[in-house]
Formats: sequence, structure tokens, C-alpha cells
Amino acid sequence: MSRVAVIAPGATAVGPYAHAVRACDTVYLSGQTPIDGATGRLVEGGFKEQVHQCFRNLEAVLTAAGLGFGDVVKCNVFLTDMGDFAAMNHVYAQYFAAPYPARTTIGVAALPLGAHVEIEMVAAVPRS
Repeated sequence: MSRVAVIAPGATAVGPYAHAVRACDTVYLSGQTPIDGATGRLVEGGFKEQVHQCFRNLEAVLTAAGLGFGDVVKCNVFLTDMGDFAAMNHVYAQYFAAPYPARTTIGVAALPLGAHVEIEMVAAVPRS
């Protein structure tokens, strides 16, 4: 099986990994934290803004792979405070339409750079 790295302008990697990898007809997106690609720092403005920034970063990766949010089949969301679950859902719903992707939300002790949220996705490449 071959794998092809996807590198997205504007998305930041904080370690030795690709923004995404395509294997066959599936694209696995690495978790994106709310880093503003222009500054290299966490976006300012509170939790909801962090979630929006994660989605902006993920959109850049999806676009680089020739995909969009409608191609996403699975999301994993990592929160440092499960008390933010409802706020995350509010923002999340702005990026997807029914039928929604499958999703898991996990509470974690900490995330890179002090982020409060990280989101990873799996997308299916449409057959042409």
C-alpha cells in the first residue's frame, strides 16, 4: 500500500508528521490544534474561537487534499475540559450537515501548547 503525504499551506505541524496522509481512497487528517498559521501561536478569543481555528486548519488540509467537510466520515475531538462539550457542539454543527460524520469526543489532561481542543478527521475520497 502506498501513502501520500498532504501538506496544507496555512496549517502548522508542531512535530514530525504530515498534515494528512492519503492511503487508497481514504485521507487521514492529523489532529489540528487552534494554531493561527499566520502567527504560529494559539488563536486568541476564547474556547469557541479555538474550535473555529481548528476547523479553519482542517479545512486547509481538506482543500489541499481536494476534499471538503462533506467528505468527512469520522471525527475525533479532544477536550481538556468536558465542560466545553456544549460549546464545541455549537461550533461543530456550523461545519457539518446531516448525515453527520461519526464522532468520538474524548477528555484529555493536556494538549500541545496549552490548547483546549484538538480535532482529527478521516475523509473518504469520492469515486469519479
